[in-house]
Amino acid sequence: MLHLTAGRVGGLLSRRGVAAFSSSSVKMASHGHGEVTEQADMSVPMYWDRLDTPLPDRPYKDTLSSTDKSLKQKEKGPWNNLSKEEKLALYRMTFKESFAEMKKPTGEWKTVVGGIFFFIGFTGLVVLWQRYYVYPPHPRTLDEEWQAMQVKRMLDMRVNPVEGFSAKWDYEKGQWK
Repeated sequence: MLHLTAGRVGGLLSRRGVAAFSSSSVKMASHGHGEVTEQADMSVPMYWDRLDTPLPDRPYKDTLSSTDKSLKQKEKGPWNNLSKEEKLALYRMTFKESFAEMKKPTGEWKTVVGGIFFFIGFTGLVVLWQRYYVYPPHPRTLDEEWQAMQVKRMLDMRVNPVEGFSAKWDYEKGQWK
């Protein structure tokens, strides 16, 4: 059994090694459909806006237009010559959002609370349906008349007269103490 498993692992590794060396393309064929999907190259630095890592691996804009390139040249000079709009444009070339924009509250909590209430309501409907159509009717011992007769029977039998049930009943007045 172990020999069979080792042989299979060796075969898989050899096939993977051949496949890795033979394909230098970034595209990958999907199983049986004949279509080709694009595979992300995770070795290339990526851009992200995150509060815990404030400096992404690459700037937001990779391809610069002619105005962006001239602004980048102007950036190398004194920053006192730049206007507020130019400074903001330079910032937007490097970053998509500022910290204030990243921290801005979203309405996601409303969706979460709405989903919770939906599932609680749906569960309530299922329980109600089960109560009417699945469970058998309540036994007669849960009716108020039956319970009143049971209490009267226990009092007549003087059940636990020292500290229990009958000790709380005044037999002379016919009422609870």
